[in-house]
Amino acid sequence: MMRRLSLILAAMCLCVACSPRDFLTRRLAAALIAGSDTFTVPQTFLLRTGPVANKDFSSPQYLVLQHRGWIIGNLTSCPADVAPPPCWEVTFTPLGVDTFHDLIRGSETGKQVYNIPTARRELVSITGISKEGNIADVEFTWRWAPQNEVGSALNVGGLQYKSSVGMKHYDDGWRLVDGSAPRTGQSLDDALKSAEPVP
Repeated sequence: MMRRLSLILAAMCLCVACSPRDFLTRRLAAALIAGSDTFTVPQTFLLRTGPVANKDFSSPQYLVLQHRGWIIGNLTSCPADVAPPPCWEVTFTPLGVDTFHDLIRGSETGKQVYNIPTARRELVSITGISKEGNIADVEFTWRWAPQNEVGSALNVGGLQYKSSVGMKHYDDGWRLVDGSAPRTGQSLDDALKSAEPVP
């Protein structure tokens, strides 16, 4: 009886000493990735109105905005800081004013450059965990989830990306490897920058 009681007490002590963060499960890895400041940085689009160089006006993003009827451009002379010619005087259409009105921050009103939030990252799944001692590499897939009508127009198709991030076990549990850590694994910032589309 005493032996059984001792075993139960020992097991309870072990359970108390271990936290849920001591075991790197797919659920914990997903929570660490999706909750990190790096992962939650939104995608933005820098929209310039006024004189715009042809290379920008003919970019895929501007073509989408033109196709939606949100912006128009008329040929204009190039100012000194915008080159090479030809240049376009870009303005919002009435439909564009309605679409972008709520997306432009008050501090940007009246300016010619707007930083428009378009999408946020969404974790699709953890596809694998490779552990060796207190180091792990976690592979995952993610996609951009549009936040508004502009984001939906610029992020067509729901393309998914695959990335791999390093994690390390500390005395308080598993954590993401940050960019300042020794190269035991890839930081989340590096993982997102080097993401490859899922075929």
